[in-house]
Amino acid sequence: MKKRWAVAGVVVVLGVAVAAYMLKPVTGPARDLSLTGDVARGQYVLRLAGCVSCHTNGNAGGAELAGGVGLETPFGTFVPPNITSHPEAGIGAWTLAQFSDALSNGMGPEGHLYPAFPYENYTLMSDQDVVDLYAALMASEPVAEPEGASSVPFPFNIRLLMAGWKNLFFSPQRFEPEEGRDEVYNRGKYLAYGPAHCVACHTPRNALGALEWDRALEGSSGGTGGRAPELSREELMEEGYDVATLAQTLRDGFTPGFDVLGGPMAEVIADSTSHWTDEDLTAVATFLLAE
Repeated sequence: MKKRWAVAGVVVVLGVAVAAYMLKPVTGPARDLSLTGDVARGQYVLRLAGCVSCHTNGNAGGAELAGGVGLETPFGTFVPPNITSHPEAGIGAWTLAQFSDALSNGMGPEGHLYPAFPYENYTLMSDQDVVDLYAALMASEPVAEPEGASSVPFPFNIRLLMAGWKNLFFSPQRFEPEEGRDEVYNRGKYLAYGPAHCVACHTPRNALGALEWDRALEGSSGGTGGRAPELSREELMEEGYDVATLAQTLRDGFTPGFDVLGGPMAEVIADSTSHWTDEDLTAVATFLLAE
């Protein structure tokens, strides 16, 4: 009997220890939120970060940023919410600190966010980009469109489970330039890994939906963006790309093989990359094609 009680005691202690670990907060470095936000620059960050393409239902004639089309994943369908400045339907009542927490730590005012929202990438953004993006969203036209309902089956609809997921797979941090590389390369890497979140679609995910960072940009057989090809230097060169042609494809969608990119990538080009500066297009192309 004493042995059984001892075993039970060990099990309870281990259970409490595991629960404490899995439920502990996951936060990254503190951000400087005293910076002054620039609305015009934030509107450009909106395009860099793909906010318009995800949070706008253009096919249904929806208002910009008033809610997007459901993203189908193995864990359910997640509908991107209204992120206009409307205080009830949108995020107009959010403080800068709450907005930063969502992008940086995957934590919204109502609790843990699912990684269908790419905070795994947005956490890498600079403090200034976060502050500018917030300023632009707070200056956006308020739209009283109610948030669409996501369809997430049990047990994935239990948000508290995301605390454990984060402790296993999420390491909030800021982008660190790669040593020995120039400014153009590092700007391209920052965009691909951070705000533009190319990595989110073009990288395999494990069985629990976490990015396999050690296989970044090796392509994905499915996920929130559907099937996405490998973006290695070798694959891109085989397709006939050099820096100039890749930058041009991201501008207009036309490939070196006289084809036109379609599907989700066509939306990304229309709502995001076609609005980028030539310098940023060149930076991403330089990074992807670097030896």
